[in-house]
Amino acid sequence: QVQVKESGGGLVQAGGSLTLTCVINGISPFYILGWWRQAPGERREEVASISNYGTRNYGNSVKGRFTFSFDSDKSMLVLEMTDLKSEDTGVYYCRRMRPDGRDDWGQGTQVTVSS
Repeated sequence: QVQVKESGGGLVQAGGSLTLTCVINGISPFYILGWWRQAPGERREEVASISNYGTRNYGNSVKGRFTFSFDSDKSMLVLEMTDLKSEDTGVYYCRRMRPDGRDDWGQGTQVTVSS
């Protein structure tokens, strides 16, 4: 059974930094790996991802501030977040979409940015 586990969330002041980590056992094969987030009352949105072709994508609101890395040997995804803003507050989810279209999601980790 695939397990997806995020960690690293917390409370941080605006302008601060935070690093999120996700471990996915059985990480390969995949179609898309990445981070999504959901703010209260909002839809879940993509933060950063990588495709099986190696194409990286960042949400417009996080470009230049967040860095996404992927270590296949460790089955780990890392999201380094800097210059955090109050609008970055939300639950951050790690996701693996398999080549057959099935999704594996983690339980999420809360990030709260205080202004």
